[in-house]
Amino acid sequence: MQKSPSRTKFRNLQNLEFIRQRKFSKPAVPGNGSPKAQAQVPNIKTRLLIVWAILFGAGVGLAVNLYRLQIIDGAKLTQRAKNQQMVNLRPFMPRRPVVDRNNSLLAIDRPVYTLYVHPKLFNKSNQEVAQKIGPILNQDVNKLIKKFESKRSGILLANGVAENIADRLISFRLNGLEFIQKYSRFYPQDDLVADVVGYVNLDRRGQAGVEYSQEKLLERSGQTVRLSRAGNGALMPDHAPEGFLHFDDLKLQITIDSRLQRAARTALKEQIDKFQAKRGAVIVMDATDGSLLALVSQPTYNANEYSKSDISLFKNWTVADLYEPGSTFKPLIVAIALENGVIKPDDVFSDPGTIKVADRTIKNAEINAPRQINIAQILQYSSNVGMVKIIQRMKPTLYYNWLEKLGIGQKVDTDLPFEVGGRLKSQEEFLSSRIEPATTSFGQGFSLTPLQLVQMHGALANGGKLVTPHIVQGLIDSQGKIHYSPTLATPRQIFSSKTTQKVVDMMETVVSKGSGKASKIAGYGIAGKTGTAQKASPRGGYIPGARITSFVGIVPAEAPRYVVLAIVDEPKGANAYGGTVTAPIVKSVMEVLIPMAKIPPSKKVTGDR
Repeated sequence: MQKSPSRTKFRNLQNLEFIRQRKFSKPAVPGNGSPKAQAQVPNIKTRLLIVWAILFGAGVGLAVNLYRLQIIDGAKLTQRAKNQQMVNLRPFMPRRPVVDRNNSLLAIDRPVYTLYVHPKLFNKSNQEVAQKIGPILNQDVNKLIKKFESKRSGILLANGVAENIADRLISFRLNGLEFIQKYSRFYPQDDLVADVVGYVNLDRRGQAGVEYSQEKLLERSGQTVRLSRAGNGALMPDHAPEGFLHFDDLKLQITIDSRLQRAARTALKEQIDKFQAKRGAVIVMDATDGSLLALVSQPTYNANEYSKSDISLFKNWTVADLYEPGSTFKPLIVAIALENGVIKPDDVFSDPGTIKVADRTIKNAEINAPRQINIAQILQYSSNVGMVKIIQRMKPTLYYNWLEKLGIGQKVDTDLPFEVGGRLKSQEEFLSSRIEPATTSFGQGFSLTPLQLVQMHGALANGGKLVTPHIVQGLIDSQGKIHYSPTLATPRQIFSSKTTQKVVDMMETVVSKGSGKASKIAGYGIAGKTGTAQKASPRGGYIPGARITSFVGIVPAEAPRYVVLAIVDEPKGANAYGGTVTAPIVKSVMEVLIPMAKIPPSKKVTGDR
C-alpha cells in the first residue's frame, strides 16, 4: 500500500526541524545553584579588581610624574628647552691691522679661499677646465687633468687662494668649483718688518714680535650673542641684537718708519754679504722718548711663509741675545768718570801701548809707540790702556755701583718679546780681582743686549736720562685719533746734561779725526764710537779668530737726538773692524734719517759741504 504524498512531506519537514534544532541549539547552562557556577563568580571579581588596581596605579604614577615635571623639575626643563632652541654664537672678529708711524700697512687679516673641485659636476671637459684655471693658479694643465681624472669629487686643488684670484675663477662661471672662505694674516711688506711685527700661527695666535707681545691689543673683543633656532635648526637673525656684527676700526700703530727700515736692511745686507758675516743688526732710536724708528736683524724671514724659515730667526737677537759691547762702551765709562769728578776733559794720560794689571798684560788693539793722549784721543784711538788708567782713578765699589745704575745685569723694560737680562759678575767676585774693573773699562767681562747699549747711548744723547726703548705707539682709528697709548716708565736721570754734552763732543772727534771717519757726512756733525770685540764663547773664554764689529752714532752732534747702532757678527777678512764694516752702515742709515727727520746742517762744519 502506497503512502500518500502529504504524509511524506510532513515527515520530511519534521526531520529538517529536528536537524536545525540540533545544529544551532546551545548547550544547557547549569543552574545557579551548581558548584561550577559558584566557583566562577569570585574569579571574575578578582580579575576586575586587578584591572582597576592597574589603572589606578597608572593614574597615580602619571599624576606623580606630571607633578615632578611641572613643579619639581619645571624650571630646569624649561631652561633645557630654551637651550635647545637657542645657540650661543661668537661671530668672527678680524685681528686689528698693524701700521707704521706713517700709516703704511704692515699686517692685516684678509679673506682667502680653499679651492675644491668636483669633476662630476663640470659643464665642460676636464681639459677645458684645466686650461681655464691652470694659468691663474700657476699649475700645470696636464697635471690638473690627471687630478680631475683621479676622482669624481672632493679634490683639494689649492689652499690660501687670494680673493682677487678667487674672483677671477668665479667669473668663468664653471660648475664644479667650490670655494671655502677663511681669514688669513697677510704681511704686505714680506720680510721688511718681520723682526718687529712677527707672525701668527694657524690658530691665529701671535708667535713673535708685536703679534705676540701685543696680543691683547690686536684681538678685538667680540660679544657672544644668543640666537634662536627655527624648527629645521636654522638660525633666526630676526632675534639678533642690533649691530652685533660690527667691530671697531682701530689699528695698532708702531713707531717704525718703513722707509728707514728699508734703508737699514739694504745697507746691513750689503756689508754682511761683503764680509761673509754670520749675522747683523741695526737699531735706530729717538733718544727723546725711546721710540724705535728702525730695528733690523739679518738674516730674517718672510712672515707670510714662516713655516719655511729657521725657528731661530723668530726671536729678534737684538733683545734676545747677549754680547760683549767692546769699545762702544767706552764713552759710557768716560761719562761715569766725568760725573764723579775723577777726570777732566783736558786730562792727559801716558799710553805706552800696554799695561800690567795683576798678573795680566792688557794691550791696545793696534801696536803704538809711547804717547801722551787726552780723553778725546783715548776715544779716537780706542786706547784700552787709557781706559784702564781712567777707571783706576775710581774706587772699585763706586764703579760697580755705577755699572748697576746703568742697568747692566738687568732686563731692559721694553714692549718687544723674549728680552733677556744682561750679565754682570757679583760684587764679591768683581771686587776680589783687580782685572775685573780693568776689562770692563773697554767693554769686556760683562754682557748686554744691543738694545740695552742703544738705551745707554740714548742717555748720552738726551742729556743723561735712561728712556724706555719701545715699539708701540698706540691704537688709532681711521681718522688718526689715538684711543690708547702705552704708559712708559718715567725716564731716570743718571748723568748731568753737562757731562753728556762733553762726551758727545769727544765722540764727534772720533768721526772727524779718529777710527769712525767712514761714518762722516759732509755738512753734519756726527758723534760716534767704533767697536771691535772678541767674541765670547758660551763655554767661557773667547772664540779664536771670531769678532763682533760695531759702530754707534749720534746725530746731530750739536743737538743730539737720534742714536744709530750697527752690529755685524763674525765678519771675515783681515780688514774687518768696526770702522770698516759697521761705520759705513750707520752712514747709509743717517743719510736717509737726516732728510726724513729734517735735521739742519751743522753750523760748525758747514764749510765741509
